[in-house]
Amino acid sequence: MIINRVWQMPNSNTFSIKPIKELIEKYAIGKIVDPFANSNKLATVTNDLDTQYDTDYHMDALDFLKIFDDNSVDTVLYDPPYSPRQVSECYKNLGQTVNMQTTQASYWSKQKEQIGRIVKKDGIVITCSWNSGGIGKKYGFEIQEILLVPHGGWHNDTIVVVEKKVE
Repeated sequence: MIINRVWQMPNSNTFSIKPIKELIEKYAIGKIVDPFANSNKLATVTNDLDTQYDTDYHMDALDFLKIFDDNSVDTVLYDPPYSPRQVSECYKNLGQTVNMQTTQASYWSKQKEQIGRIVKKDGIVITCSWNSGGIGKKYGFEIQEILLVPHGGWHNDTIVVVEKKVE
């Protein structure tokens, strides 16, 4: 496993942060799916709940992931809201209901389950978060590389985990 640490200014558009974008370009292959694309155009199939973004779909991320067949995706770029507070803010800003399903750990675990289902063997998931959990061994993934991106001051690091599906 490779672990790197590269300082960079924060940016709400995670994939525009230079070392993160470079890591994506290094690993992302084939059919690339992004369930939280925002304004990013790095994936071949994009989704964002917010209709202001020019994405292929405007669905809840879990519903979006469910449209793919088992073992049909080469790469997933997974950059969800990092905390229950961020989920709550995103949903409220879009006039969506905030409830227990959207603010519990199951919000992320249900998405991870779908990602595990759709990614092909030897496929890649690149997860951005404030932790290094990634998708995990439970769903057949093995960590290849971790990138820590400190942003200075009292900002949380962005932690990027690259995993390969081995099972």
